[in-house]
Amino acid sequence: MSGWGCPNEVQGKCLRVKGRACDPGMKGCVLHGRFVFSNPDKNPKPKPLTSPTERPTVEKATGKTA
Repeated sequence: MSGWGCPNEVQGKCLRVKGRACDPGMKGCVLHGRFVFSNPDKNPKPKPLTSPTERPTVEKATGKTA
């Protein structure tokens, strides 16, 4: 069996998020948003895509009609 160790963990404490226990994937962790975790609470929520109707048109941006 293999293991993984975080270089930012020292004696169970996270050096990046001061005063917190090491919890891989928590906000502020170097792994946050870079990997998919089996716990869905650790995965960032996907950003909603904008639809073509919500994008600004040339007319809206310049105030002139084409």
